[in-house]
Formats: sequence, C-alpha cells, structure tokens
Amino acid sequence: MPKQKSRVRIPFSAEKQTKIMNNLIYRDKKKRNLHLKYEIQRLEYKSLLNDLNLSKELRYNIMLALNKLPRNSSKVRIKNRCILTGRPHSVLRICKLSRIKFRELASQGLLMGIKKSSW
Repeated sequence: MPKQKSRVRIPFSAEKQTKIMNNLIYRDKKKRNLHLKYEIQRLEYKSLLNDLNLSKELRYNIMLALNKLPRNSSKVRIKNRCILTGRPHSVLRICKLSRIKFRELASQGLLMGIKKSSW
C-alpha cells in the first residue's frame, strides 16, 4: 500500500498575512475610488431606467449601458474594513475600527470619550 501524505496546514507567517491584508485593503480602496468615479453616471442610468414614460427600446439601451459599467463600481461591492488591521467583520461605523481594536484602544485610554462601563 502506498503511504499517504498527511495534510498539515501551515499557518501563514505574520509577514505574509500582512501582505494579504494590505492587498485586501488596497482592493477595497480601488473599489471605493471606482464607485466615486461612476456614481453619478450609475444614478442617472438607474433613474432613466425606472422612468416608465420612456420607450422600452430606449430603456433597454440604457440597461445595456448600465451593464457595461465596471462591476466593482457598484456600491454593494464595497466592504467596510478596519483601518488598522483590515479585518472585514464587526467593524464599528463610527470609528471604522474592528471590535477587537476598539476594545484594545479603549482599554488603553487612547479613544477620547470612551471609558469602560461599570455598574
């Protein structure tokens, strides 16, 4: 019988993980810039597309023009990320920090107006 290799997953080194996070942050910034660039054009197309007074043929052509815009220029493609770590989950909107970094900074007293509650 041939000997099977065990599949052991080696975790990324800290340097490689930082590169991956930086890449994700860079991609998200790129999507945000694309959204800003095409936002007005996309809104115009959508408002014309929903106007039922226009002919079907014209609205169809507008729909094709809307579909030709880059996919990443859509707002739903943007992901809120922590500005310190790039973590995509549980990011607080008020300070753009993940819950973990928010707790760390608050416990160190680095966030103004935030203190640990006790009752």
